[in-house]
Amino acid sequence: MKKQERRWMHYAGLAVVAAVWGANFGVSRKGMETFDPVLFSFLRFSLALPFFFLLLKAREGSVGLPAKELPRLAVLGLFGVTGLEIAVMYSIKYTTLANASLLNVAPWPIFAALFGPLFLRERITPRLVAGGIAAIVGVCFIILGGGEGFDLSSGHMTGNLLALAVSVVGALFNLACMPLMQRYSALRVSTWYTAFGVLFMFPLTLPSWGKVEWAALGGSEYTAILFNVFVCTVFAFVVWNAGMFSIGAARANFFRYVVPASAVGAGYLFFDEAFSGWQLAGTAFMAAGLLWIGIERREPASIGA
Repeated sequence: MKKQERRWMHYAGLAVVAAVWGANFGVSRKGMETFDPVLFSFLRFSLALPFFFLLLKAREGSVGLPAKELPRLAVLGLFGVTGLEIAVMYSIKYTTLANASLLNVAPWPIFAALFGPLFLRERITPRLVAGGIAAIVGVCFIILGGGEGFDLSSGHMTGNLLALAVSVVGALFNLACMPLMQRYSALRVSTWYTAFGVLFMFPLTLPSWGKVEWAALGGSEYTAILFNVFVCTVFAFVVWNAGMFSIGAARANFFRYVVPASAVGAGYLFFDEAFSGWQLAGTAFMAAGLLWIGIERREPASIGA
């Protein structure tokens, strides 16, 4: 396969993963009607972990890593899985979906670009800036043009702050993974930081197991769990990390702007939510910005000092 074709496959993969994550905002909120946010996150990653190891063994023939890398992966797992995913769940629970979508998504690529020089020598080009601005304008139109709007009232402040923190920590987490992915595959890195994240998350779930009426769980709860395990975690993490390594962290993270568009589209298709002209215009701006970023040739990034 030609290099240009592989690059566009990575762009398409990033867009698909972001669309899946957008649809999962509603699925996760539904799941948290039954499960505590920490327990829901733990079920997602602990059930996905064996499949990560099986896939790693099948594709690469081994699952191990040098012992010297384990402390760094433990830190990545603690902050990037345990802390980050719990914060995402609580932000969805304690603020509106519009707030969570905007604050989780919009600042993330900006922080990735700002913090990038700490980890990589990844050039920020005028095309990347212009495309990013168009995408930011688009995602703001999509979210603010909806009926729910953006709400800064004190009742949502905890969720809003958590959502903003997710953008900061998430950008740093993505960038911190990149040097490891220069030495090992994206799948190997993902598998091991997920393993540590599950390990650190387990003690936090202990008060929650007894609160769930396991015998009363129905199809909707199991569907939410399976969707999170196989689609939002196993498939999404492998595809996202491979794409991010290929095209660069700054470019990849701008594809997170597909997340709120997907959330709005899912609401329109499955929950009869209205779709406004502002949101349609925002989708066009966002798509144009991402396309403008995508058609630029990228020079390979090198590891920072």
